Amino acid sequence: MEEVTLYTDGACSGNPGPGGWGSILMLGENRKEISGGSPNTTNNIMELTAVIEGLKILKRPCKVQVFSDSAYVVNGFVQKWIYGWMKNNWKNSSGEPVKNKELWQELYSLTKIHEVTFNKVKGHSTDEFNNRCDELARMERDKY
Repeated sequence: MEEVTLYTDGACSGNPGPGGWGSILMLGENRKEISGGSPNTTNNIMELTAVIEGLKILKRPCKVQVFSDSAYVVNGFVQKWIYGWMKNNWKNSSGEPVKNKELWQELYSLTKIHEVTFNKVKGHSTDEFNNRCDELARMERDKY
């Protein structure tokens, strides 16, 4: 199984407002940048979308190390929030419907295809790939 590194980031102005996402996929020496945006979205939607789009581009099952500065995305799996939400019929610990349920479901289904490990990185720091994803996300956001 090939091992892929996926860096992701999302950006939003207004929350909700115009937003963008950026992802970098790395396999050996190969590197691919992808990005997109929306005129009216939230930061969390863009963070989730960056990971989803990065995983969707893979043509066969891979071992994927995801690096994100989003505690929301990373903790959804590392802290096992998503499993509790599924068990509780997509309700959070307060009994409210989970926000962005469809995106979480899509991301979960992708983790069944790929062997995904989520890693938290410090945002706006010295990580060149996280910084590049932030740049891609902001460029997409600024189109709106």
